[in-house]
Amino acid sequence: MIIRKMFKFENAHIVRGCSTIKCRSSLHGHSYRVELLFESNFLDNGQMVYDFGLMKQNMKDLVESFDHAITLWSGDDATYLEDMKKHSDRWISLPVSPSAEQFSRVIYLMIDKLLQLVTTLNGEREVKLNSVIVHETQTGYAQCFREDAYSQQMGSIDLKDILFSEPIKEDWHTKTLFDDILESKKFINPKDV
Repeated sequence: MIIRKMFKFENAHIVRGCSTIKCRSSLHGHSYRVELLFESNFLDNGQMVYDFGLMKQNMKDLVESFDHAITLWSGDDATYLEDMKKHSDRWISLPVSPSAEQFSRVIYLMIDKLLQLVTTLNGEREVKLNSVIVHETQTGYAQCFREDAYSQQMGSIDLKDILFSEPIKEDWHTKTLFDDILESKKFINPKDV
């Protein structure tokens, strides 16, 4: 069984090295839609794969970190990076260029790691992240599966190389959310949401 939860965010970026001149040379934004697809061969006590209400917490915080933010590639020009961080409260720095493909990989890795750290209380079993779909436009999206997220050929992504500005962290329900994920701290799903 596969279930899907969709999130939305507005984000700006430059995708250096791409074929489209406007995209590689000018800051621009998109209205992104992100789909998280989960799978399991089992249903929980509520006859669900995973309660959608549980996704409105830490998973939502991670995905919506990108909302009204600029996403930067840490390998870009140092002066540009410094200026963007200086003039934007909400920024995220990635070790890869912020294309739809890399957004899907980054989000996959964050949600997958979080899911591995969650202790469930309502009979959920063997719930896995099937894929992440990032819609960059109405007609174009990238879909990432496990083998893509962890692919060395597509560029290694280490979660510790993802940086969030302080105003983004302040929006999280748990202010240390990403640090807790990096430190492999356990998360317990609430009994009631």
